[in-house]
Amino acid sequence: QVYLAESGGRLVQAGDSLTVSCAIIGRTFSSGTIGWFRQPPGNKLEFVAAYRWSDDSTVYADAVKGRFTIAGENAKNTVILQMNSLKPEDTAVYSCAVYPTRLSDSDLRVGENYDYWGQGTRVTVSS
Repeated sequence: QVYLAESGGRLVQAGDSLTVSCAIIGRTFSSGTIGWFRQPPGNKLEFVAAYRWSDDSTVYADAVKGRFTIAGENAKNTVILQMNSLKPEDTAVYSCAVYPTRLSDSDLRVGENYDYWGQGTRVTVSS
């Protein structure tokens, strides 16, 4: 069994920084792709960022490029999403997802391509 456990979401003010984490429990994905997605209130799920264990490569949505950083912590089997200069429009439930092998730059942006999902952690950015 594979479980993904997100943590770190909370209420912050616009301009603040926050780091959310995704702990992968039950299996190590040495060649996998880990994605962060978010669902704002009343809106659809949207891609945020992705990380590939095999080569430490990263991909970001345009909306967060330059403000968010995704990174893998091998020893902890954890992927973090560091979020800087937060805006009210970043308010959402943030969820991580895993696919066992490498996804292309286009495929990793699609939630349906991932096999495992966490329950999500809520980030609220007040203005």
